[in-house]
Amino acid sequence: MSDFDDDFDDEETGAEAHTSDGKPRPNDKGNHPNDAYAVTADELRQFIERIEQLEAEKKDVAEQIKEVKAEAKGRGYDTKVMNKVIALRKRKADEVAEEEAILEIYKAALGMN
Repeated sequence: MSDFDDDFDDEETGAEAHTSDGKPRPNDKGNHPNDAYAVTADELRQFIERIEQLEAEKKDVAEQIKEVKAEAKGRGYDTKVMNKVIALRKRKADEVAEEEAILEIYKAALGMN
């Protein structure tokens, strides 16, 4: 018997956790050793279903964002510039200022002012 098989031995009786036909033997509580797997599978299924629900919600939100951008574009706003403003608003003000200062230096060096 391997070390792996030892992990499934009944410590008190010395009986193996599986019957001779390979099926799990019930323990004192009437549960099978694979019950822990069943609980894990159920928990895994719950995680997957939650992720699927969030993915569906994310798709709905993305569609709503697309509609808002289409509305803004219809009113004459440049959505590419709006996207840049949104990205800038996510960043710290000092990081943006430093990047803009460097950009101005580069533009001046290239005669783009």
